[in-house]
Amino acid sequence: MTVIPLEALPIDQLRQRSSTKWRRYPEDVLPLFVAETDFPLAPAITAALMRAVELGDTGYTPPDPGIAPVFVEFARRRFGWEVDPARIRWTCDVVMGLVEVMRAILRPGDRVIMTTPVYPPFFDAIPEAQAEAVDVPLRDNGIGWELDLDAIERAFADGARAILLCNPHNPTGTVHSRASLAGLAEIAKRHGGFVVSDEIHAPLVQPGVEFTPFLAASDAAAEVGFVVTSGSKAYNFAGLKCALMITGSEANAKIVRAMPEEVEWRTGLFGAIATVAAFSPESDAWLDSLLARLDENRRLLADLLAEHVPGARYRLPDAGYLAWIDLTELGWGDNPAYKIFTEAKVALNFGPMFGEQGAGHVRINMGCSPEMLTEAVRRIGALIGR
Repeated sequence: MTVIPLEALPIDQLRQRSSTKWRRYPEDVLPLFVAETDFPLAPAITAALMRAVELGDTGYTPPDPGIAPVFVEFARRRFGWEVDPARIRWTCDVVMGLVEVMRAILRPGDRVIMTTPVYPPFFDAIPEAQAEAVDVPLRDNGIGWELDLDAIERAFADGARAILLCNPHNPTGTVHSRASLAGLAEIAKRHGGFVVSDEIHAPLVQPGVEFTPFLAASDAAAEVGFVVTSGSKAYNFAGLKCALMITGSEANAKIVRAMPEEVEWRTGLFGAIATVAAFSPESDAWLDSLLARLDENRRLLADLLAEHVPGARYRLPDAGYLAWIDLTELGWGDNPAYKIFTEAKVALNFGPMFGEQGAGHVRINMGCSPEMLTEAVRRIGALIGR
């Protein structure tokens, strides 16, 4: 069956939104920075939230909002992953979940590996958990990025206690292979360490790309791993606040269950309602339509950069709607997004925010209409030669 790509909302309608993407900059700036998308909500989510508003259902999140069984079926349907519903707990958002997990498994001063370039809040999450960050950059193998397992092994051997994983990876869009994740699990197990995996972009893996949830990579992964995920990026409801903390062993499940009750109470009721609707089968067609649009956009971006920004280096991401672009050859300095913002009126994420490996890079949000993406790249290309 042919999947029709999802259409973005008209820009005049988008500018009525009050979220960060549409209120941070003046109207002459095209916002392709923060990870919000420009598409209508999945109809099942809209219906569920409208019903809640009609009922005045705006109180506290109940002890069992129905998240676990719906996610179990989603994981089985989309990833072939068998999750024990008794090993799922929820909280406010993914970064909070990551911090709470790290607090539960670490001692103050413990070292945590992160693989730059990486999602900027990781730089704050680790010290928030009273730990110290150890940078082990991704390895460029010539055709993509991968975990540098040898360097990760050395970091664990040198005393690191855990690794904060991004799977799929932000900003590169890399989907780590099952073999790589299994190798990581063996390393962590060998050194008595843990793997805390942020899998918020998992629903956005492109068809034909095999996604392996970390806990499903091997028996060792289930022993050493914690997964924190959410529907907020794929279904665009980050402001509603709901994330899932998932474990693969009874020992790790006990660690999560022992967290203060307040960790779960922080979940937003609208976030829980939206999560149940998002992970239900009724939203699958919408998600497939979104993925079709993102596939077209990631390929369109490659064509646009080749035409308007020669010298830009870009690899098609395996997942997500974020593009990692190397503009070093243009000679626009370590932070080319600043020049692009001030002179082209296009807001992109600053590459150096993602770590030292981000120098000369930008991150572009492709979760928009083809027309907006085209106009943004044309504006950037017009700067060449100025």
